[in-house]
Amino acid sequence: MTDQAQFALTVHRVAVPDPSSNACWSPFSVASALALAQEAARGETRAELDRLLAGFDPSDALDVPELAVANTLWADDDLTLNPDFSLTKSVRRTAFSDSTTVRKLVNTDVAETTRGLIPELLTSPPPPDAAAIIVNALYLKVGWLNPFSSWETARKPFHAPGGDVDVPTMKVTEKFRYARHDGWQTVVMPAASGVEAVILLPDTSLEQPLEVSVLEASDRTNLELSLPKVDIREKFQLKGVLEQLGVQRMFARDADFSGLSPDERLFVDDVLHEAVLRLDEEGLEGAAATAVTFRTVSLEIPTEPIVVNVDRPFLLAVRHARSKAVYFLAQIARP
Repeated sequence: MTDQAQFALTVHRVAVPDPSSNACWSPFSVASALALAQEAARGETRAELDRLLAGFDPSDALDVPELAVANTLWADDDLTLNPDFSLTKSVRRTAFSDSTTVRKLVNTDVAETTRGLIPELLTSPPPPDAAAIIVNALYLKVGWLNPFSSWETARKPFHAPGGDVDVPTMKVTEKFRYARHDGWQTVVMPAASGVEAVILLPDTSLEQPLEVSVLEASDRTNLELSLPKVDIREKFQLKGVLEQLGVQRMFARDADFSGLSPDERLFVDDVLHEAVLRLDEEGLEGAAATAVTFRTVSLEIPTEPIVVNVDRPFLLAVRHARSKAVYFLAQIARP
């Protein structure tokens, strides 16, 4: 548990550096997608992922009836797959030359798993040289063991970074697991099937240090809990985040994913993520999806570039690419 919680906090510090902004993401979905890439990686590419994902085992958290999880490898029709990898995965083939169809197929599949909460994970078609996409999608809906009474929900002040705002706030008086330590209050709200929501309330601000131990609370205490209703959605491009955390080789042209394809040199273009989370009086509903897009490495022999220095008066035309109609023609004599 500690390793998985540490992964969540480590990535969160980098992915959400601004304590004044809303954010929502799924550490489980991101780690699950990266774990599939980890299986396909070799050499230093694998070593970097091993370090980031140390101790992560997705099977630990799959024994929840209300949790729907789908891990899918979308692969180009012409991509030769390593049998040791593909035989144990859900593999779907399609022509990646038709990138618009690839995008539609992936989005439709994710929307089905997430019950429509994430209808468009891929907002644009994959790159022309894309050859495979690893996708994790999950959906969870559970009810509170101690639900809030809807008649007690009322608009109350919330001290937001930009000033106080009135928001719909729920209220319940119950015994919850509670702790106060290291400048944080921790409340554990139990839900069905062994799921729980952990509220971490700082004494001062979200910028204060947060250790994994703060997530724990064992003593049951009678609380009068007021909690805003939550409805939040967020998208991330995680390439920069992962590079800051030491996972760099898989984005380079010398990445080693021979465990995925023995014949094609592949590298990761980006890791896209979207998450939705809603909390109300009855319970919580959440969905998330992560896509790891693989591109092929061109085998063309590099040539010396032609040097062009635009350092003297020149003409500039702005035109329609197909018809060649010139929208603007400029003479730049004094930039």
